[in-house]
Amino acid sequence: MTIDLQEEPLCASVEARKAEVLIEALPWISRFYGKTVVVKYGGSAMEDPALRASVIEDLTLMAYLGIRLVVVHGGGKAISALMERLRLPVSFRDGLRVTDDAAMEAVSMALVGQVNQGLVGAMNAFGQVAVGVTGSDGCTLKGEPVSAELGRVGTVTSVNTHLISCLMDEGYVPVVAGVAMGADGQLNVNADLVASEVAGALEADKLVFMTDVDGIYLDYPACERLVSCLTTDEAARLAASGELTGGMLPKVEAATRAIEAGVGRVHVLNGTFPHALLLEVFTDRGVGTMFLPAGEGSQRDGASAPPEP
Repeated sequence: MTIDLQEEPLCASVEARKAEVLIEALPWISRFYGKTVVVKYGGSAMEDPALRASVIEDLTLMAYLGIRLVVVHGGGKAISALMERLRLPVSFRDGLRVTDDAAMEAVSMALVGQVNQGLVGAMNAFGQVAVGVTGSDGCTLKGEPVSAELGRVGTVTSVNTHLISCLMDEGYVPVVAGVAMGADGQLNVNADLVASEVAGALEADKLVFMTDVDGIYLDYPACERLVSCLTTDEAARLAASGELTGGMLPKVEAATRAIEAGVGRVHVLNGTFPHALLLEVFTDRGVGTMFLPAGEGSQRDGASAPPEP
């Protein structure tokens, strides 16, 4: 008979540290059980296989911890790659993809058929939790074109939350692709905008933007002055003063828009850092930048605070 001996006392092992992490997370797990969290997933964390697996694990764990989770995803690289294979011109104007009718077909094929279903399949490898949704499904997203020059690039005019809410009520995670219904067909809508609009319509407790930077920097691209927490009125003053450079302004504007629509907290974090999503939501310090409504103190919520009802 072979006896398996403990090489070191359990209290001194890495297993004890794992237990400490779980205890630190307990107040946060309790606080966010049953709450609505919208996560915008895109950037490098979607392209790198190892990072993608890490994010999928985080999202699935959040769902199993009782969070009412909605995932909104991008897919720009997949769209461009498909358009190039189809020999369609790829061009952008003011950061938005010029989308004629042929390009819109490619957007649907790549964003819905490839990226969306790939994410759904990866999450469902851990259990039957995810369901793919487009803005066309149940007329969840309605929109209108931004301009004639951009073609089928749209903005969101209304969000019907019925389908998303029904799926969450049944314990599923809606995985939403940024395609909206226009008056004469589908529209290609920026995923950041979709996430903000969906979170606002749901009055989500949290909206998380996963990006390729650690959060909001006052000295971007030097990236030495990371802001841990700020209110929307502080963000407006920073923008007006010129302290925020162009690379940070779109993220601040998206966060502010969501807060003003009724979202409780907005987070901007680096999705290329393994398990950044769990660290931001379930630890005391977090790892990114958190936005709060105007008038609230610009400090992160303490884990010692009593769990919200």
